[in-house]
Amino acid sequence: MASIINTEVKPFNATAFHNGKFVPVSSEDLKGKWSVVFFYPADFTFVCPTELGDLADNYAEFQKLGVEIYAVSTDTHFTHKAWHDTSETIKKIQFPMIGDPTGVITRNFDVMIEAAGLAERGTFVIDPEGKIQIVEINAGGIGRDALELLRKVKAAQYVATHPGEVCPAKWKEGDATLAPSLDLVGKI
Repeated sequence: MASIINTEVKPFNATAFHNGKFVPVSSEDLKGKWSVVFFYPADFTFVCPTELGDLADNYAEFQKLGVEIYAVSTDTHFTHKAWHDTSETIKKIQFPMIGDPTGVITRNFDVMIEAAGLAERGTFVIDPEGKIQIVEINAGGIGRDALELLRKVKAAQYVATHPGEVCPAKWKEGDATLAPSLDLVGKI
């Protein structure tokens, strides 16, 4: 599998359920700001609502960083609305929930489980140029952590605005960074 880091998001057009309405969303919406594209297997399941609820609880922090979150499953936007209307956890969501019943977006990001017609738990951080900077894919039974994703987004934003610096393991906002150089080789 070839790496998709630093590649541009492939074109797509879809419909999302967002703030009580059905709205168009396309790959063009991912440009000009930082975005998180958050794939999950299916609505009305078990691990998925815990992840989406965690994102909803931390959405304001992502917004402070200028980041939009797009949740994507192979369900329809109609199913997203029904889930939103019936689940207290999903009612908290303020970010777009994209329906991808044809699997175009899911295949574009290479997270389709073909035999099931469902998405893997894939997380993609997209920079303002529409290029993928972070990829994380978990097995179906392993939920993701919004605070860890938030830390990674902050690191990606820092590196993007500070050429010549990199963020070491466990870096948090305000921590020291590294400036790779010959002087550091073998000293870390």
